[in-house]
Amino acid sequence: MQIALIGYGKMGKEIEKIALERGHSIVCTIDISEEAKFDSPEFRSADVAIEFTSPESAFQNYMRAFAVNVPVVSGSTGWLNRLEEVKQMCKKGGKTFFYASNFSLGVNIFFALNKYLAKLMNQFPDYDVRMEETHHIHKLDAPSGTAITLAEGIFSNIERKTKWVMRDTQSENEMEIKAYREGEVPGIHTVTYESEVDKISITHDAKNRQGFALGAVLAAEFTYEKTGFLGMEDMLEL
Repeated sequence: MQIALIGYGKMGKEIEKIALERGHSIVCTIDISEEAKFDSPEFRSADVAIEFTSPESAFQNYMRAFAVNVPVVSGSTGWLNRLEEVKQMCKKGGKTFFYASNFSLGVNIFFALNKYLAKLMNQFPDYDVRMEETHHIHKLDAPSGTAITLAEGIFSNIERKTKWVMRDTQSENEMEIKAYREGEVPGIHTVTYESEVDKISITHDAKNRQGFALGAVLAAEFTYEKTGFLGMEDMLEL
């Protein structure tokens, strides 16, 4: 495949390395202040664009790619207030968009485990649930997109929880999320259920960016010649 990279920082370079190892070509890289490249023949020739940028620029990047009919695979977070607009463009406008808050295979297994555990814990109201997540100091949004996905998995299975807060809880329907930004931590997420007698915790601890980058390239391969709004559950059949 011919791949364009939108965002050419540490993640973009790791994606480039893995894409080349898997026999793909990088036809265009677009970094900060290089928006003119969206109109280049090189970008237009891409079979798919892989996008990892900031919450402020992600949505506009999607629009620029859609304008020249380049499918997008994105792992950017912090823009989900406009998610429905993207879904409608896929449904009514024939665009192709693959989104994941986290491309790690292990994290997506963790998402499935989180939902299953939440379904079990719905029967046991004596257990309260909370979450902690830690990322590197360069991450701009909090809580992380991964934490929000975990929270949605909990809310869809535990009737007594309906919203997350980044403070001490004030009502039974709230779930606390604590977000820490430390050093160069790739990502640690822990979901904890606690009662007066014991505590149950599940944790995913990413060792490096390679798992995220590989997942993004696999998603690009999965997206090839498809249309619509896609995600990791489609690719992994979870």
